[in-house]
Amino acid sequence: MTKFKEYYQRMMDENKEAFEKFTKIHLLYSTNPEKYQALFNEEGKKILEIIREWENKLCNQSEKAGYGTFTNKLSEKFWEEIRKNFPKIDFVGIIVEEKKEEPTFYIKKINLN
Repeated sequence: MTKFKEYYQRMMDENKEAFEKFTKIHLLYSTNPEKYQALFNEEGKKILEIIREWENKLCNQSEKAGYGTFTNKLSEKFWEEIRKNFPKIDFVGIIVEEKKEEPTFYIKKINLN
């Protein structure tokens, strides 16, 4: 098993409850983004903290071993693995605003009298 997959699996195992909860919310968000955006952002924020913590562990381990030039690709592969299971993870933190009705365009009639 490659290093990034190993770290991904360890992250999922050690944070099983959080990821199970997020999986349910992720599915709800996939079906109705407008309705579940706030809940998705709230839980997604927690998940992103966990992901970034494990990404740092993975990359720091490689840098200590003298492979600092490869950490960008390693990080990308780690995120690709995450996106396989959570394709909407990049939508965490998006704020959806309701579209306001703009007044219809009209020209005032000038009275020359």
